[in-house]
Amino acid sequence: MASSRSGGAAVMVAEMEKMSVEQLRAVKEQADLELNLLQDSLNNVRTATTRLELASTALQDLSLRPQGKKMLVPLTASLYVPGTLDDSDKVLVDVGTGYFIEKTMGEGKDYCERKINLLRSNFDQLVEVCSLLLQ
Repeated sequence: MASSRSGGAAVMVAEMEKMSVEQLRAVKEQADLELNLLQDSLNNVRTATTRLELASTALQDLSLRPQGKKMLVPLTASLYVPGTLDDSDKVLVDVGTGYFIEKTMGEGKDYCERKINLLRSNFDQLVEVCSLLLQ
C-alpha cells in the first residue's frame, strides 16, 4: 500500500516538474484553499461539539433542580428572562433550522450524546484527511 502511494507521489512530482511557474502558483493556491476549508471545517466541528457538551451539562444540571425553582431562561445568547421550572423531565431540543422537539430528559441527554459522538467521528475523519493532504 505504501509503495502505491509513493508511486503516485513520484508521478505527481514528475508532472509538477513540467509545470510553469504560473501553473505551480495555481496549484499552491488551490491546495491552500482546500487546507483553509478543512481547517474551517475542523473549527466548526470542534465548536459544535463544545456547544453540545455544554448543553448536555446543562441538562444534567437542570435534572437536579426541584420543580418550582426560579431561574433565568435564555431567549438568545445574551438575553435572559426570569422563569420558573415547571417540569424538569421535559425539555425542548433544537434539531436545527429553528425547529424544536419536546423530549424527556433522558431522550434529550441521549440526543446530545449521539450528536457528540457523530461530531467526534466527523472530526477524526477530517483530521485523517488533513494528515493525508499534508504528506
